[in-house]
Amino acid sequence: MNVSRGFLHITYKIYHHLDLVDGERKSHCLNVFLSVMKYAWKKNGYKAQLRHETIHKDTGLCRTTIKSCLETLNKLNIVKSVRGRSGKTYLVNETFLRAEKLYEPTQIAVKPTQDSRFTATLEEELYINTIGKIVKSFAGDREKILDELSKLPLEELKAETVNVYLCKQAIQRKEDNEIKANATYVSGDKILAALSKIKKQANPRYREKVEYNKRNGIKPWENK
Repeated sequence: MNVSRGFLHITYKIYHHLDLVDGERKSHCLNVFLSVMKYAWKKNGYKAQLRHETIHKDTGLCRTTIKSCLETLNKLNIVKSVRGRSGKTYLVNETFLRAEKLYEPTQIAVKPTQDSRFTATLEEELYINTIGKIVKSFAGDREKILDELSKLPLEELKAETVNVYLCKQAIQRKEDNEIKANATYVSGDKILAALSKIKKQANPRYREKVEYNKRNGIKPWENK
């Protein structure tokens, strides 16, 4: 393999675009992307036919992680996976690259026209952004994390595969909040009045007085 290229012509666009991916997974995706770029050169259209074994040797990541990262890069339109007879070909989206001056000029920096190779599928990863951002933004403040997560739709919380434990707690908090919101509360004055009435009725002398008034047809309230 020709290793004379001194630089990988990558822009910060890819780093910010990968903010849609959570924590450690983001670093794994970057690692896999760098491995693909090691073989994807401008002169071959930024395409490379690679096996997972090759990426494993470059990155040290297990094959399961490599497969997951390639699927994520594909969904985020960074590296398109094209299946062929002899395996998969990985095509790098030139939007995330800087033009190389060693070869003919290219329009990499121009916004690409709609291309079936890079059909937008970012919606499939947005839930990672929402939940992951909340967890990272309030790291160390568990109560705040649960408060913010409990505001998300129930479907998003149930679909989460990374912060599963936190999402289960957020679901419970969401249910508790709904119960509190629908609960009917009695004012303190009514409770005190009811307790006072019970206390009065439990008094033997009070009961004797009530029985006496009933026998003699006395209605004390009429004399007030």
